[in-house]
Amino acid sequence: MTYLPLAGLSLRDIEYAVAVADLRNFGRAAERCGVSQAGLSEQVRKLEDLLGVALFERTRRQVSVTPEGERLLAQGRDILAAARTMLEMARQHTGPLSGILRLGIIATLGPYYIPALLQQIRTAYPDLKLRLEESLTATMLRMLRANELDVAIVALPLDEAGLTAEPVFREPFMAVFPTGHAHGCRPGITEPDLAGPDLLLLEEGHCLRDQALSLCSSTAATAHDGRLATSLEMLWHMIGAGEGYSLIPLLALQNRADLNGLIEIVPMLDDQAARTIGLVWRASDPRADAYREFAGLLRKFTPQGCTPVPGP
Repeated sequence: MTYLPLAGLSLRDIEYAVAVADLRNFGRAAERCGVSQAGLSEQVRKLEDLLGVALFERTRRQVSVTPEGERLLAQGRDILAAARTMLEMARQHTGPLSGILRLGIIATLGPYYIPALLQQIRTAYPDLKLRLEESLTATMLRMLRANELDVAIVALPLDEAGLTAEPVFREPFMAVFPTGHAHGCRPGITEPDLAGPDLLLLEEGHCLRDQALSLCSSTAATAHDGRLATSLEMLWHMIGAGEGYSLIPLLALQNRADLNGLIEIVPMLDDQAARTIGLVWRASDPRADAYREFAGLLRKFTPQGCTPVPGP
């Protein structure tokens, strides 16, 4: 296939020629395009010279499209339509979010947070289609860097080059004990009370594991006997079975009728016993303003019991 250079082919010239074909008049076409008739006529003639085809048959009384012009200008309309689509797609990525948004969320938050948020997102962004991914923080950060996700909702802080994060809200931790535990009837618990061999943790890779260890005494890590849960749901049931106790994020406490009578929930007395939830995206993504607006929406609908973190 012979390579044909496009340097001389102008969208503007195609637009002028299509306008003449639509209106069958050079004067009205020039008025629609906002140029002088002489300037439009000259550009159309240059296009014909470039193509080596007469697009129009001109007489003093009328302008008509030649048979070859009909064929070529039909292609020209397609080219203009594709160019307008390209511009619209670009606006969608620099204006309000629309189209598909690939959103990741940590597994210890997603099932307890996203369902109640979906209606607010649909109302605020009627043209947005969410494609949700639930996984571990490290996996989602890798997907962000690989452009397999657009944004992710994770626990902060993050020390990751090339990513931008904006905090949204703080979610308190609650101490959860099996029924009958000595701490279960107390009005509140302090962090040192949680250190000991009965502290249950998630497996390595879950950010909730690191958060629990950081909030408890340093002896928790050394005294821990290796009893681990593969998921937050498994952790719940291990506590209910009397295997030990743990720290659970507030939102995961909702709708736990299946564990009624099996667990005791005790507030943490330390206000710092909480995790900061935020939105993260690639620093190079040109849609940063739209993501900050999205973070503002998440902040506006901070779940009950959590505290919004003011935006920058």
